[in-house]
Amino acid sequence: MPKILIIEDDTAFSQMLQKFLARHHFDVTPSSNLKKAKTLLDQENFDLILSDVRLPEGDGVSFLSEIKGRHPQTQVILMTNFAEVKSAVKAIKKGAFDYLAKPFTPDRMLEVVQKALAANHVKDKASISLKRHDEDVLRYDAMHLMGQSEASLKLQQYISLVAPTNMSVLLIGESGTGKEVTARTIHKSSAREGKNFIAVDCGAIPKELASSEFFGHVKGSFTGAIEDKVGFFEAANGGTLFLDEIGNLSYQSQIQLLRAIQERKIKRVGSTKEIQIDVRILAATNKDLTEAVSQGSFREDLLHRLNEFTLAIPSLHNRAEDLFLFANFFLKLANTELGKKIEGFSETARQRMIQYHWPGNLRELKNMVKRSVLFTQEGLIQESALPQTLFSTDLQRKEENFSKQEYEKDLILRVLKKTNFNKSEAAKLLKMTRKTLYNKIKRYQLKV
Repeated sequence: MPKILIIEDDTAFSQMLQKFLARHHFDVTPSSNLKKAKTLLDQENFDLILSDVRLPEGDGVSFLSEIKGRHPQTQVILMTNFAEVKSAVKAIKKGAFDYLAKPFTPDRMLEVVQKALAANHVKDKASISLKRHDEDVLRYDAMHLMGQSEASLKLQQYISLVAPTNMSVLLIGESGTGKEVTARTIHKSSAREGKNFIAVDCGAIPKELASSEFFGHVKGSFTGAIEDKVGFFEAANGGTLFLDEIGNLSYQSQIQLLRAIQERKIKRVGSTKEIQIDVRILAATNKDLTEAVSQGSFREDLLHRLNEFTLAIPSLHNRAEDLFLFANFFLKLANTELGKKIEGFSETARQRMIQYHWPGNLRELKNMVKRSVLFTQEGLIQESALPQTLFSTDLQRKEENFSKQEYEKDLILRVLKKTNFNKSEAAKLLKMTRKTLYNKIKRYQLKV
């Protein structure tokens, strides 16, 4: 049984690691500080050491040299916050096998631990170059966009609960919050990880071609079908099918989709042969599907099939503590893409970014960082390099929101008066359900 030493001063986190590794048949010994760790290393040999970078009496990187000097065959994996990844990458050159950027999933940790134990000699590890690890950091890795705020940690908790199951998951949230990134994280954390992850933008599929796109077709089945085509369901067989913007799917396509999910069988267009499918469905939307059901534009039975578990992805505005965790990650991406070495953000730029409300969420932040890197020659990104949209004041934003609400309130009141306060008739004219109208009347405190 491989022996692992955990050096971590966060007791709760250490206990979680210990229990998880013990369940996978590892002999685990915890240590909350470097002094105790040194004593344990004098008493016995360990196959692997999992060490936090920041410790009360020093740091894991400095201790790394001592470990490798006394126990050259012992593998070392460093655990680090994202902001310290640069230090961890440097540690690779000093003999560390790898690093884990917090927060990480249990499966990710198990994967790295198993790889470390599978390596036979220290010299094999030395060949791992800095370039490879820089590429790992720069990869659009979902874990780097998980965050450490309360909202982010709660999201991660829900992901860890639902990922190992086969439940269909509905991801809801504003545009740009990272719904596809979350879907990929669920896939990677499931038993389907080695299978295909197929992402589909439902809003981009023409109604006439939906059947062919989802289920495929055989040659000659319709004009333009010059060869056999594999559809999304067949391509994802055994893996995960991610249906983005599911609310944009036509009603007819919803019926076909529901049948495929229920029966777990499909037929290519023009074929009579049924194909068994084993696909996990993840769907995403920024629309209120319950409202769409009440309006008759979305099938209620399909919603129930898709919504076995709901994950609400928090907006960037509600993850303010994660802003520069994400911004620094996007900065590394932009530096690589644009061939630059911008070091970070000036204090005035940081303050401006903190004050901004980020309606476009992570997508807007990524684009903003890339643009700012483009306009910066060297050193830090200055306030002058930021786009003009970041300079709107809180007062302006409040006035904009107030104006929209006042317009809607005035419109509802005028329509109600026009219909002699017949709510059913008013709802039809306003193109909303009676329930929605009642809710808005209550919200705006209209006297009717």
